[in-house]
Amino acid sequence: MAVVAPETNQELSGISAGDASLLHELTGLREASLEATGLDPRTFGLVKIAALIAVDAPPASYAWQVANALDGGATPEDILGVLRAVAPQVGGPRVVAAAPEVLLALGLSLPEGQE
Repeated sequence: MAVVAPETNQELSGISAGDASLLHELTGLREASLEATGLDPRTFGLVKIAALIAVDAPPASYAWQVANALDGGATPEDILGVLRAVAPQVGGPRVVAAAPEVLLALGLSLPEGQE
């Protein structure tokens, strides 16, 4: 097991739990990244969701990125469009795996039998 400084453990734990102050710091990093791309906030958020689908990201990543995309002006319909758009490139299984995470990130319930 790796030796981890208490401060590192605390920060990682806070990020994984959605600690607002740590997420605010990360948001500052996001804003710098957004400016460097030249994309508008809506497009930037949708591209980030596409990347999550492509890398088969963990569930917690979707909550953060879907919220950012919505804050940037994307709609749930736009996010569905991203799922449809990337399906031919990433494959059906990744899109199927991402769909429940998007549902939950949007505050919706999973279909019966998928809980």
